[in-house]
Amino acid sequence: QVQPVESGGGLVQPGGSLRLSCAGFGSISSVNGLGWYRQSPGKQRELVAGIARSGDTNYADFVKGRFTISRDNAKNTVNLQMNGLKPEDTAVYYCFAVDATVRQYWGQGTQVTVSS
Repeated sequence: QVQPVESGGGLVQPGGSLRLSCAGFGSISSVNGLGWYRQSPGKQRELVAGIARSGDTNYADFVKGRFTISRDNAKNTVNLQMNGLKPEDTAVYYCFAVDATVRQYWGQGTQVTVSS
């Protein structure tokens, strides 16, 4: 059973860092794709970063060079290291997974607020 659960959100000052983690995959090896979306008030949900079973990654242009996605097969987690945070990064961040049947699974989201 795949049920993503996010952790690690919070309040951080501009320029600071946060690390998001997502668990709840059972065996992460059974999941094809993993990643993070975010949604700000009044905006559509947008892709932040994704990682395939192969380890290939992709990032939205607005986070390249600042965010890093990784998967820990031993701990069955997917992580998002966020550095150089900006106020415009404020959003609810959602973890998602795609299994071999292309079924999608979504977490409940974790709030990230970047403010001084």
